[in-house]
Amino acid sequence: MVFGGVGQNPQVAALRRGVDILIATPGRLLDLASQREVDLSCLEVFVLDEADRMLDMGFLPDVRRVLAMLPSRRQTLLFSATMPADIAELASRILVDPVRVAVTPVASTVELIDQSVFYVAKPDKRALLEHVLGRPETDRVLVFTRTKHGANKVVKDLERARIHAEAIHGNKSQNARTRALAQFKDGTTRVLVATDIAARGIDIEGISHVVNYDLPEVPESYVHRIGRTARAGAAGIAWSFCSTEERVLLRDIERLIRMRLEVQQDGGPVQLQAEGPREAPRNSSRQGVPPANRQAPPLPSGGRRRSWGPSGRRSGRPAHAMSR
Repeated sequence: MVFGGVGQNPQVAALRRGVDILIATPGRLLDLASQREVDLSCLEVFVLDEADRMLDMGFLPDVRRVLAMLPSRRQTLLFSATMPADIAELASRILVDPVRVAVTPVASTVELIDQSVFYVAKPDKRALLEHVLGRPETDRVLVFTRTKHGANKVVKDLERARIHAEAIHGNKSQNARTRALAQFKDGTTRVLVATDIAARGIDIEGISHVVNYDLPEVPESYVHRIGRTARAGAAGIAWSFCSTEERVLLRDIERLIRMRLEVQQDGGPVQLQAEGPREAPRNSSRQGVPPANRQAPPLPSGGRRRSWGPSGRRSGRPAHAMSR
């Protein structure tokens, strides 16, 4: 495994011993290739995972540079939770006669997650977070903020309330992130505050609660965030804090997941009341049960989709795996 933010010497030593499978981030892989420490000329299978996330984080130019280093005769697999136009274009260029496999749609949320929303004024979110973290059932809690500065501020506020927490975001070094995750995993830290950098990739058993301190601006991020709980068949709880300014984001989320979030009433003295009845999300056949959870129609004869079809919008598109 090679990635940036840490010293490269152990990674170089492992490469020199020879490996069968190399898992890498684009930047560090390109660095090592420029130093002639990695040779991809004999590569047989190339897997591009989280392709849409790489696009969001600006890694697409690096990915194209990596592709230029690969042998033309290989198997290529591309995995993406959504299929925006840039990723569709990339896939059409690097895949030959691809087979498309669509699994659980991005709009679906795990049935074992109890999802609800607290209405709260933005300045009162800190007090509400302290209130809900005081509940005895909050065992291991992952809190999501919209910005890195916001994550740091939440940690400082919790520390002042004598609630130990750690932050993980893009400005933290790789060693700091690894240490924070390890402490969260072993129970040393009960509360981990993160930006969307942790919405995908964190696979830690026993996360009892996910708290959306800030609602995400991209509705699909909500699905990825709350998916950090209720893993491996366990149940989980997702709480979202919604200020007046964020109600439009809440409507977008509910439209994507095709269900209305239950309104929590036990938010303490800072909680706001809902402003009248909320409109049910469109295309919802039954409240609380996303149609996306129904079984998908069968594939055509032979079980293989040879054509892509047009690239769709981000909202409500299925997760994709494509293989040459």
